[in-house]
Amino acid sequence: MLTRLEVQGFKNLLDVSIDFGPFTCIAGANGMGKSNVFDAIEFLSYLASDTLVEASQRVRGASGIRGGDPRDLFWDGYRAQQRKITLAAEMIVPAEVEDDLGAGAKATTTFLRYEVELGFLPPTGQGSVGRLSLLAEELRHIRRGEAAKHLRFPHIAKSFRSAVVRGERRGGAFLSTEHREGGTVINVHGDGGSFGKPQPRAAARAGRTVLSAVTTNDYPTILAARREMQSWRRLALEPSALRAPDGFTDPRTLAQDGGHLAATLYRIAHETADGEEPDPEAVYSRVTGRLSDLAGIGVESLEVELDQVREVFTLFLHERGNLRLPARALSEGTLRFLALCVLLEDPTFTGLICMEEPENGIHPANLPAMVGLVQDLAIDPRYEPDETNPFRQVIVNTHSPGVVQLCRQSDLLLAESRPSRTPSGRITRALSLVPFRGSWRAETARSTFSEADVVAYLAAPPGAQMRLPLELVG
Repeated sequence: MLTRLEVQGFKNLLDVSIDFGPFTCIAGANGMGKSNVFDAIEFLSYLASDTLVEASQRVRGASGIRGGDPRDLFWDGYRAQQRKITLAAEMIVPAEVEDDLGAGAKATTTFLRYEVELGFLPPTGQGSVGRLSLLAEELRHIRRGEAAKHLRFPHIAKSFRSAVVRGERRGGAFLSTEHREGGTVINVHGDGGSFGKPQPRAAARAGRTVLSAVTTNDYPTILAARREMQSWRRLALEPSALRAPDGFTDPRTLAQDGGHLAATLYRIAHETADGEEPDPEAVYSRVTGRLSDLAGIGVESLEVELDQVREVFTLFLHERGNLRLPARALSEGTLRFLALCVLLEDPTFTGLICMEEPENGIHPANLPAMVGLVQDLAIDPRYEPDETNPFRQVIVNTHSPGVVQLCRQSDLLLAESRPSRTPSGRITRALSLVPFRGSWRAETARSTFSEADVVAYLAAPPGAQMRLPLELVG
């Protein structure tokens, strides 16, 4: 769970600090750069797995296309001036994980702060655009006694916080940066704290973050942080992927683009939990009931059929009037809603989910059903995480006034372009995320917004009222 994100010098995020709860809605007009917040989260996730070159190529560039110039990731396009990207994340990590060889690992403590600082190495020859360089990296624990100051969103300490914030560390950082005469090194410290000699890694020759290089259970807490960051994903449900058939050998977990929908639902419906017999009809019934929240959908039941000859899964929806529709015949909005209904039933789908404009393809009359579904995907912080309350976190962005009106005020962050000071002292405009006045985020915020500040944003434009042609009136 990502509880706080700090970004300096990344795209239009000159200096942004954000506290996250289980559910967050970032709202603002188009073109504000809201998606860059998701890009920063994705970038951190890529840095936990890939090399610096690969991570920079997987993030959207200035043109919106991946694989562009790494200088596009820097504030103001890097230009000729030396610039840096600094990213920090406070997070709750899994207590138990598996390493790349399948061996188990137990984290010493589960509440951590990770920081990474990146620079840019200019091209050294023709045909090169330069590359990112690792300047500093740290991973430190947040003490259990200080957890309440960092987990400021409303929650029940006895059931939620005590269940997710575990362990304690005696000693310093798990990763630390040391500047030596021969260059900067990143020290890797064992879970034993001050016991044992730290293992230095030369930052200049790293080519990747040191955290991403930890693949075995020798450093279990660093590995747990890596696994947590790898679980941060951007969910971009594409109709073509949602409609595609699934073969018997395809993965049975929903892909980030919505692929493997039928195979995922079949797996959920037929897997056992706690020694109980599978109950496919109960699963299909719950998904059907949630799908029925959509106005205009007369769904009676749904199921996943197996074609043993073609070896494919096919999802069918039964509407009133004995109409039987395969998934490929459903509308885009219905498919996206159905995919989220399936995720709601999947206790293995955990981690952070970023969603852009969940209202796309949804009729305004169905916005309450969609917003309610997205909110229900997030963990309920009143209770301990378990199979009925999976440890999921959801962040959405939107420009829809309808979505904003349906969200709790405490879950909202307003995206605005406000004056900011650059490291050189120049005043410029950059993205700012502003919480609602009186909400839990407002306690430490530099500025807030009120209902009066968003009246113009929420109101319909003049002349937007629907009018019938004169010949139809009366």
